[in-house]
Amino acid sequence: MSLSSIKSFRVDLDGPVDAAFTRGELVSGRVLLEVRRETRVLSIKVQGRGVATAHWLENRGMNSVYNDYTSRISYFRRRQHLIRDNGELTVLTAGRHEFPFSFQLPEETLVTSFEGKHGSIRYWVKVKLHRPWFTVRKIKKEFTVIEPIDINTPALLAPQAGTKDKMARAWYRNFGQVNVTAKIDRKGYTPGEVIPVFAEFENSTSRSIVPKAYITQTQTFIARGTMKQKRSVVATLCGDIVGARTRETWHGRAIKIPPVGPSILQCRIIKVEYMLKVCVDVPGTSKLCLELPLVIGTIPLHPFGSRTSSVSSQYSVNLEWLRMAIPEQPEPPPEYSAVVSQEEAEQRNGTSVPQPSAADDLSGILERPLQAFVQEFRFRPPPVYCEIDPNPQPLNIRPRCMTC
Repeated sequence: MSLSSIKSFRVDLDGPVDAAFTRGELVSGRVLLEVRRETRVLSIKVQGRGVATAHWLENRGMNSVYNDYTSRISYFRRRQHLIRDNGELTVLTAGRHEFPFSFQLPEETLVTSFEGKHGSIRYWVKVKLHRPWFTVRKIKKEFTVIEPIDINTPALLAPQAGTKDKMARAWYRNFGQVNVTAKIDRKGYTPGEVIPVFAEFENSTSRSIVPKAYITQTQTFIARGTMKQKRSVVATLCGDIVGARTRETWHGRAIKIPPVGPSILQCRIIKVEYMLKVCVDVPGTSKLCLELPLVIGTIPLHPFGSRTSSVSSQYSVNLEWLRMAIPEQPEPPPEYSAVVSQEEAEQRNGTSVPQPSAADDLSGILERPLQAFVQEFRFRPPPVYCEIDPNPQPLNIRPRCMTC
């Protein structure tokens, strides 16, 4: 039996292996084809694609019939002929042959590469080799796209604050009221940054409470008018016990953002959103949680500028949070089900799914480029999560003045 005439067939992209691209950039490389003897070729085509896909199966009822939920969005398609099929065969001599190619990504907004359990956003280069009387040989090479999110915009530099209270009850008995007020300096952060949390916990009950803070990630997949969500806790912060009828204040307690992927907000079928939840555990009753939205960006806060200067001057007044020790090997974060209050879980389970319509030096954090985080979140496995039916409930937040 004779060996195949093709010894090797692969595609290489120019630049580093972990390079990331963005809109408008040029993606270039070469197709490497090595043949053992003279080989006749009809054509060689290279195609660049970018596609977002959401997909899952659901079993309704006791039968074995599954409903297929699938949606796709194509962000770009580029095609180039390295050897064009013009009706005549091209004869390649024995040896190594290189075919360079290049195409430009669209100037329109792209979406950051993403891999999830129920969907993905992928970009790749595919090469097809057509020969007479042979099946088509195909090779595929994926690459990463990062859509920049600049946190130096007014919307992401705006402070986030809120207040929430709850009456602690058990067996028709009132233990008193718990009030939580929290504020963070801005909405946008980048991986590796430390978020100083300013909060006040007023415990008017007869029992002790335990304040905590969590950074949560919500992945939303949408297909055929239905959505599926995955929620997980990516960082935690535990405060000291607040005794009965006492008050506790956080003067910038630090919670560090791990190397997670940036927020995805521009895709119609896949979204990745983050939230800072400041919660209070009250023994004998349900949890009280206050949510502050976060956006994880890719362009860090500028070290110099009018807004940055005011932030720096504010931190220079109270630097206690910088000296707080963050353990090198923190305990793993809890599952999202441990963060959601009992009332929230009951409300979400009882309603239908809606239709889609610091220990680190700040200077080092701010100067880290985008490429420093690409490798970290690209190959890191996702955190442990639990699956729940989504039904976001509006927060009953009333503004309250607070002295930081």
